[in-house]
Amino acid sequence: RGKAALLAAVQPGPGKALYFVARGDGSSQFSETLDEHNRAVNKYQRGQ
Repeated sequence: RGKAALLAAVQPGPGKALYFVARGDGSSQFSETLDEHNRAVNKYQRGQ
């Protein structure tokens, strides 16, 4: 896992996402802007 994470950081896949929320169930919400990210965080914290 560690090596794969380092390689992904050095050579990221396609996309513009800069932020993410780890939902706790193994899934993640990716966002391109800080506003989108903040909405995703608020939604996660409200449990929706």
